[in-house]
Amino acid sequence: MSTVEQIVKNESLEEIVTVFALLKANPHLDMLIRRHNPELIQHGELEKIYTKLFEAGILESGEKGLCIKGPNWKAPKFFTEKRYT
Repeated sequence: MSTVEQIVKNESLEEIVTVFALLKANPHLDMLIRRHNPELIQHGELEKIYTKLFEAGILESGEKGLCIKGPNWKAPKFFTEKRYT
């Protein structure tokens, strides 16, 4: 199992988006999650999480469809603990 697959299967959608939205545009992130854990985004949850993170100042719009860290961005616990290295 790949590292990305482990993260998508084991972590919350909010934490996944907090990290991967900095690296992948929304359509690519959607495909990535659907490939490894489609149950996470069956009912439009991905858009709801993006909205929540933007409103909370965790993410901001960047260039080329990517997000940038907002003023309230903090690395998720799985990221700081380096669980998947």
